Amino acid sequence: QVQLVESGGGLVQAGGSLRLSCAASGEIFSINRMGWYRQAPGKQRELVATITAGGNTNYGDSVKDRFTISRDNAKNTVFLQMNNLKPEDTAVYYCAARSFMRTDGMDYWGKGTLVTVSS
Repeated sequence: QVQLVESGGGLVQAGGSLRLSCAASGEIFSINRMGWYRQAPGKQRELVATITAGGNTNYGDSVKDRFTISRDNAKNTVFLQMNNLKPEDTAVYYCAARSFMRTDGMDYWGKGTLVTVSS
């Protein structure tokens, strides 16, 4: 099992920045891809960004060029730097992780951290 704990959410004005962190513990040796998803009220959960243990990244179309995902393998932590935030970025942001044995989907989820962007 793997446990994921997010931090760094909060309230920010449009155009501002926030940095989310997700610390992984447990059977972390089994984890390849880690990343972030978000869910806004009344909407489906969507991809924000993910990164593999080797550093390969992918981003959701709505956050490209504004958000940057990074990973510190030594500290088992993944970060999401969010710049130029927009009100439509308001959502609960979830950290997620996938084991090496899977090619899609995510195996583990954090409880989420709320990001609110005011206009």
